Amino acid sequence: MRHARIAASVAALSTLALPLAACGGGGGSSSNDAFAAHLKDRGPITYVQGKVNDNATHEVIARWNAEHPDEKVTLKEQTAAADQQHDDLVRNFDAKNADYDVVSVDLVWTAEFAAKGYLQPLKGDLAIDTNGLLDSAVKGAQYNGTQYAAPMTSDGGMLYYRSDLVKTPPKTWDELFADCAIAKQAHIDCYAGQFNKYEGLTVNASEAINGAGGSIVGTDGKTPTVDSPEATKGLEVLAKAYQDGDIPKQAITYQEEEGRQSFESGKLLFLRNWPYVYSLASGEASSKVKGKFDVAPLPGFDGVGASTLGGHNAAISAYSDHKATAIDFLKYLESEEAQSLFLGKGSLAPIRTEVYKDPALVKKYPYLPTLLTSIENAVPRPITPFYQAVTKAVQDNAYAAIKGDKTSAQAVKDMAAAIKAASSGQ
Repeated sequence: MRHARIAASVAALSTLALPLAACGGGGGSSSNDAFAAHLKDRGPITYVQGKVNDNATHEVIARWNAEHPDEKVTLKEQTAAADQQHDDLVRNFDAKNADYDVVSVDLVWTAEFAAKGYLQPLKGDLAIDTNGLLDSAVKGAQYNGTQYAAPMTSDGGMLYYRSDLVKTPPKTWDELFADCAIAKQAHIDCYAGQFNKYEGLTVNASEAINGAGGSIVGTDGKTPTVDSPEATKGLEVLAKAYQDGDIPKQAITYQEEEGRQSFESGKLLFLRNWPYVYSLASGEASSKVKGKFDVAPLPGFDGVGASTLGGHNAAISAYSDHKATAIDFLKYLESEEAQSLFLGKGSLAPIRTEVYKDPALVKKYPYLPTLLTSIENAVPRPITPFYQAVTKAVQDNAYAAIKGDKTSAQAVKDMAAAIKAASSGQ
């Protein structure tokens, strides 16, 4: 979610092709003649990811470069919108651009890109060791039983709250919105997440729906299941909170950074966001909440809610000219050194299981148990070969429901209809 981007013209074209996005390119097959090329070749490579919002990525690359002067990594930053990152990657994969050697891939894109033949299979000389890694992270980097990417960071949404104002974090939605009275007394906003019409809204809407016992698509990845009382109940939580003012009006424009900035400036009581916010809110000179906030699992209806499983994988482009260097860089990203930097300087969720149970690390990073709880209760976004069409259906209708342009019940019906049309090729 933090890593993402593209050009406006490409975004416009991709919107027209949304129902076909998971089936086009590469002939709809995971086979590609480029898989056999450049397996032993070494040299400088480019690593592509979205706008860097952490304090770790540049140092990770600098340490690699210091040890590999003949195989240096150049960082190419994209923009700050997940939808745009997806389209930029597709454009460059379709162009067989060898300059995109290693790419940061959102979990929900791994299967799509693998099916299109964009990603180099990680087997044979390019295999990675997955022992000791979070099982959910490993599976999120596979397609049809083959490893196509290396888990780099995991992710789970957490509830940031002002511990100087709220002594006991809310465990349920009812408790959270009851605490909005505290926000009113302090003359600040109560709750925000990511409610702009983009991928972050799919995350937030999915959490509300899954937390209420609903789901969006069936296990076949095609059949819509979202038209249900449970899904309606979950979506209605967000819609009612917006209408009541517990979610401020401007939050309908928030992506990750807008919410973070509001929270760090002391204008927000509760914020749903990713782990990267922790280090920034704790360390940035401009943060007004240093020492005044803590984190808790996301609320649900009866207890801990359903976070959306997040994270990023690192994959090798099938068109890279230096795949031997690329696989070594992937292995470095999973190394203890790199993972320590991602955790310590970026508050990014490690993919190594031992980290969460290390007493010294828990003492240094007290949010680790909360983060592990979040990941253990996380649910992936819809797993479907038609993901781009599904996420658009969720975004369009959840946005309309939150704004009050349609009822939550109508919104889930319209979601289901759009998903059905996409999965049937209409």
